[in-house]
Amino acid sequence: MTTQSAPPVYRFARRTEGAGDGVSAILSLADPGDTITFSGGFPAPETFPTEVLGQLLGDAVSSAAPVALQYTATEGLAALRGTLRSWIAAGQGAEPADDALMVTSGGIEALSLLARCLVDPGDRVLVEGPTYLGAITAFTGLEGRVEAVATDEEGLDPDALAAALASGPLPKLLYVIPDFQNPTGRWWTTERRRAVVEICRRHGVPVAEDVAYRELAFAPEDRPSLWSLGPDVVVQVGTFSKIFFPGVRLGWAAGAPELIGAMVAAKQNSDQCAGGLGQWLVERYLAGGHLEPRLAVARRLYAERAAALQAALARHLPAGCSWTRPEGGFFAWVTTPAGVDTTALVPEARLRGVAYVPGAPFFPGRAETHHLRLSYSRTDADQIEEGIRRLGGLLASAIEEDR
Repeated sequence: MTTQSAPPVYRFARRTEGAGDGVSAILSLADPGDTITFSGGFPAPETFPTEVLGQLLGDAVSSAAPVALQYTATEGLAALRGTLRSWIAAGQGAEPADDALMVTSGGIEALSLLARCLVDPGDRVLVEGPTYLGAITAFTGLEGRVEAVATDEEGLDPDALAAALASGPLPKLLYVIPDFQNPTGRWWTTERRRAVVEICRRHGVPVAEDVAYRELAFAPEDRPSLWSLGPDVVVQVGTFSKIFFPGVRLGWAAGAPELIGAMVAAKQNSDQCAGGLGQWLVERYLAGGHLEPRLAVARRLYAERAAALQAALARHLPAGCSWTRPEGGFFAWVTTPAGVDTTALVPEARLRGVAYVPGAPFFPGRAETHHLRLSYSRTDADQIEEGIRRLGGLLASAIEEDR
């Protein structure tokens, strides 16, 4: 006789509550069907270096299999780290030491490792308000207390940062995106960069600088990375997802050797090492001089789509709406009149065949509901025009109902 047993009871940890909901919703639109989507920060497939990749993949299988198809050291392939150090030095004017750089499985893993190394339950973590929702999840997933610092068109407000540092326990970390920020598209001025680094150095607070979009400026202008200004206080987090292709899932962290060493040890208890094939491909791609010509193509494409978005917003969004005017990257940030709840409008937007990301998840605590993020990176000009026309009609109806 068989006996029936009760199903298991899964007693989930408190830190799992709501973890990743916003990111999962965005990634679910990777294949949008008939919907015109401005949701995910997906690079345009036209920028993928398929011809070069075909050649490199053939080489990986035919002659480099012992390296490309094998496990790697936790800190990454030595050849890739050497090439990456040179590439960082060429673009930022400073080169990380060998023990000050590690390879990660994308930028989000670098943030997760950073959180694991620095954040205990209840610790304060400061971020821009608004900021990348994946970073908020990384810090709250370790039960950190994430707090927003005010921003304006020039970047993080130094006075607001100083006030936040002067009140309450000293934060474990400040996380920022100075270049074409996700979600606003803003580009910090050089003065703001210097001020933030100096304030954090004075208070002894580490800065995590996310440079996911740094290489995607529409016009050349040299604005120093925070890491180049303060390698003693800044850890830089980067990714190849936006400038190579996201399927490779590869990134890096550059910072103080003490911190990078702790992150390498933490990685040994997660995925142990990033994929060897992806590392080999990136190293060969960089060393072969393929990245810069491809970046030039990507910058032109994204600049054209950003211009198309700006023109469509001016034509179709109702009075009372405002938006940012990015000079690089993937995103623009729309602010509606205060009575409009962009989260509540998502289902109606989908019925109209358009998708966006509501602004609330980009704020710790999700307090502000009258913003939305638009990504133009994967949407062509005709789709941008029609999608914003649909969105404008939706917002006009919502504003009228709120009166």
